[in-house]
Amino acid sequence: MTDPIASERLELVWLSPELIGALLDGRRDELPFAVPDDWPDDHDRRFLAFRLRQTSDDPGRAPWLVRAIVLPGSREMIGHIGFHGPPGINARREAEAVEVGYTIFPPHRRQGYAGEAVRALLAWAREQGVTRFIASVSPQNEPSLRLVRRLGFQEVGCHWDDEDGEELEFELVSDAWT
Repeated sequence: MTDPIASERLELVWLSPELIGALLDGRRDELPFAVPDDWPDDHDRRFLAFRLRQTSDDPGRAPWLVRAIVLPGSREMIGHIGFHGPPGINARREAEAVEVGYTIFPPHRRQGYAGEAVRALLAWAREQGVTRFIASVSPQNEPSLRLVRRLGFQEVGCHWDDEDGEELEFELVSDAWT
Protein backbone atom coordinates (compact mmCIF):
# COMPACT_ATOMS: atom_id res chain seq x y z
CA MET A 1 0.00 0.00 0.00
CA THR A 2 2.96 2.34 0.38
CA ASP A 3 4.65 1.79 -2.99
CA PRO A 4 4.84 4.85 -5.25
CA ILE A 5 1.84 5.31 -7.52
CA ALA A 6 2.90 6.03 -11.10
CA SER A 7 0.95 7.88 -13.76
CA GLU A 8 2.04 9.03 -17.21
CA ARG A 9 4.01 12.07 -15.96
CA LEU A 10 3.97 11.76 -12.18
CA GLU A 11 4.96 9.64 -9.24
CA LEU A 12 2.97 9.84 -6.00
CA VAL A 13 5.49 9.07 -3.26
CA TRP A 14 4.11 8.06 0.14
CA LEU A 15 5.31 10.38 2.89
CA SER A 16 6.25 7.96 5.65
CA PRO A 17 6.59 9.21 9.23
CA GLU A 18 10.36 9.31 8.63
CA LEU A 19 10.01 11.47 5.51
CA ILE A 20 7.53 13.78 7.24
CA GLY A 21 9.98 14.12 10.13
CA ALA A 22 12.79 14.95 7.71
CA LEU A 23 10.61 17.62 6.05
CA LEU A 24 9.64 19.16 9.39
CA ASP A 25 13.25 19.14 10.63
CA GLY A 26 14.69 20.56 7.40
CA ARG A 27 16.72 17.41 6.66
CA ARG A 28 16.27 17.71 2.89
CA ASP A 29 19.25 15.48 2.14
CA GLU A 30 17.23 12.52 3.49
CA LEU A 31 14.42 13.00 0.96
CA PRO A 32 14.15 10.97 -2.27
CA PHE A 33 13.04 14.11 -4.13
CA ALA A 34 13.84 17.84 -4.29
CA VAL A 35 11.59 20.20 -2.33
CA PRO A 36 11.04 23.89 -3.16
CA ASP A 37 13.12 26.20 -0.96
CA ASP A 38 10.02 27.90 0.47
CA TRP A 39 8.23 24.67 1.37
CA PRO A 40 6.88 23.67 3.77
CA ASP A 41 5.43 27.04 4.76
CA ASP A 42 3.76 27.55 8.15
CA HIS A 43 0.40 26.20 6.95
CA ASP A 44 1.95 23.06 5.48
CA ARG A 45 4.15 22.57 8.56
CA ARG A 46 0.96 22.40 10.66
CA PHE A 47 -0.60 20.07 8.08
CA LEU A 48 2.42 17.73 8.09
CA ALA A 49 2.63 17.75 11.90
CA PHE A 50 -1.08 16.85 12.03
CA ARG A 51 -0.56 13.98 9.58
CA LEU A 52 2.43 12.78 11.63
CA ARG A 53 0.27 12.72 14.79
CA GLN A 54 -2.45 10.81 12.92
CA THR A 55 0.11 8.26 11.78
CA SER A 56 1.44 7.85 15.31
CA ASP A 57 -2.08 7.43 16.71
CA ASP A 58 -3.11 4.87 14.08
CA PRO A 59 -0.32 3.50 11.84
CA GLY A 60 -2.88 1.68 9.69
CA ARG A 61 -4.19 4.94 8.29
CA ALA A 62 -0.73 6.18 7.21
CA PRO A 63 -0.82 4.97 3.56
CA TRP A 64 -4.02 6.94 2.99
CA LEU A 65 -2.84 10.30 4.30
CA VAL A 66 -0.28 12.15 2.19
CA ARG A 67 1.93 11.61 -0.83
CA ALA A 68 4.38 13.92 -2.57
CA ILE A 69 3.60 14.60 -6.23
CA VAL A 70 6.96 14.16 -7.94
CA LEU A 71 8.19 14.64 -11.52
CA PRO A 72 10.09 11.38 -12.11
CA GLY A 73 12.83 12.80 -14.37
CA SER A 74 13.91 15.72 -12.21
CA ARG A 75 12.76 14.18 -8.89
CA GLU A 76 11.16 17.58 -8.14
CA MET A 77 8.21 17.69 -5.74
CA ILE A 78 5.48 19.81 -7.34
CA GLY A 79 2.71 19.35 -4.78
CA HIS A 80 1.06 16.85 -2.48
CA ILE A 81 -2.08 14.74 -2.47
CA GLY A 82 -3.84 12.33 -0.18
CA PHE A 83 -7.02 11.38 1.57
CA HIS A 84 -8.29 12.73 4.87
CA GLY A 85 -7.94 9.16 6.11
CA PRO A 86 -8.98 5.62 5.25
CA PRO A 87 -12.58 4.88 4.22
CA GLY A 88 -15.01 6.47 6.68
CA ILE A 89 -12.89 9.56 7.46
CA ASN A 90 -14.54 12.22 5.31
CA ALA A 91 -16.76 15.31 5.45
CA ARG A 92 -19.93 13.28 4.83
CA ARG A 93 -18.99 10.56 7.37
CA GLU A 94 -19.80 7.86 4.84
CA ALA A 95 -18.32 4.50 5.84
CA GLU A 96 -17.24 3.43 2.36
CA ALA A 97 -15.99 6.81 1.12
CA VAL A 98 -12.64 8.60 1.13
CA GLU A 99 -12.12 12.36 0.80
CA VAL A 100 -9.35 13.56 -1.49
CA GLY A 101 -7.30 16.72 -1.05
CA TYR A 102 -4.46 18.06 -3.18
CA THR A 103 -2.15 21.01 -3.71
CA ILE A 104 -0.05 21.84 -6.75
CA PHE A 105 2.67 24.42 -6.11
CA PRO A 106 2.10 27.68 -8.09
CA PRO A 107 4.87 27.26 -10.72
CA HIS A 108 3.32 23.95 -11.81
CA ARG A 109 -0.37 24.86 -11.94
CA ARG A 110 -2.50 24.79 -15.11
CA GLN A 111 -0.47 21.97 -16.66
CA GLY A 112 -2.88 19.12 -15.91
CA TYR A 113 -0.88 17.77 -12.97
CA ALA A 114 -3.73 18.00 -10.43
CA GLY A 115 -6.13 16.02 -12.59
CA GLU A 116 -3.51 13.41 -13.38
CA ALA A 117 -2.57 13.03 -9.71
CA VAL A 118 -6.21 12.79 -8.57
CA ARG A 119 -7.01 10.16 -11.22
CA ALA A 120 -3.95 8.11 -10.19
CA LEU A 121 -4.79 8.28 -6.48
CA LEU A 122 -8.45 7.40 -7.06
CA ALA A 123 -7.40 4.43 -9.20
CA TRP A 124 -5.16 3.24 -6.34
CA ALA A 125 -8.07 3.59 -3.89
CA ARG A 126 -10.34 1.62 -6.22
CA GLU A 127 -7.75 -1.18 -6.10
CA GLN A 128 -8.17 -1.07 -2.30
CA GLY A 129 -11.94 -1.54 -2.70
CA VAL A 130 -13.11 2.06 -2.37
CA THR A 131 -16.20 2.90 -4.42
CA ARG A 132 -17.13 6.43 -3.28
CA PHE A 133 -15.01 9.56 -3.37
CA ILE A 134 -15.59 12.97 -1.81
CA ALA A 135 -13.99 16.34 -2.53
CA SER A 136 -14.64 19.51 -0.51
CA VAL A 137 -13.86 22.70 -2.42
CA SER A 138 -14.09 26.39 -1.55
CA PRO A 139 -16.70 28.13 -3.73
CA GLN A 140 -13.96 30.64 -4.65
CA ASN A 141 -11.51 27.97 -5.88
CA GLU A 142 -12.53 28.00 -9.54
CA PRO A 143 -9.67 25.77 -10.79
CA SER A 144 -10.55 23.00 -8.31
CA LEU A 145 -14.27 23.37 -9.00
CA ARG A 146 -13.58 22.91 -12.73
CA LEU A 147 -11.33 19.92 -12.00
CA VAL A 148 -13.74 17.96 -9.80
CA ARG A 149 -16.59 18.58 -12.22
CA ARG A 150 -14.43 17.51 -15.17
CA LEU A 151 -13.56 14.30 -13.27
CA GLY A 152 -17.27 13.52 -12.88
CA PHE A 153 -17.85 14.57 -9.26
CA GLN A 154 -21.40 15.76 -8.55
CA GLU A 155 -22.21 18.53 -6.07
CA VAL A 156 -24.15 17.05 -3.14
CA GLY A 157 -24.11 19.73 -0.44
CA CYS A 158 -22.00 22.15 1.53
CA HIS A 159 -20.55 22.49 5.02
CA TRP A 160 -18.56 24.90 7.16
CA ASP A 161 -14.92 24.01 7.81
CA ASP A 162 -13.40 25.77 10.84
CA GLU A 163 -10.10 26.26 9.01
CA ASP A 164 -11.20 26.79 5.41
CA GLY A 165 -14.69 28.30 5.76
CA GLU A 166 -17.55 27.33 3.47
CA GLU A 167 -16.87 24.30 1.28
CA LEU A 168 -18.98 22.73 -1.43
CA GLU A 169 -19.19 18.94 -1.17
CA PHE A 170 -18.78 16.77 -4.25
CA GLU A 171 -19.13 13.02 -4.60
CA LEU A 172 -18.07 10.51 -7.22
CA VAL A 173 -19.26 6.91 -7.31
CA SER A 174 -16.63 4.73 -8.96
CA ASP A 175 -19.15 3.24 -11.43
CA ALA A 176 -19.62 6.76 -12.82
CA TRP A 177 -15.90 7.33 -13.21
CA THR A 178 -14.39 7.05 -16.67
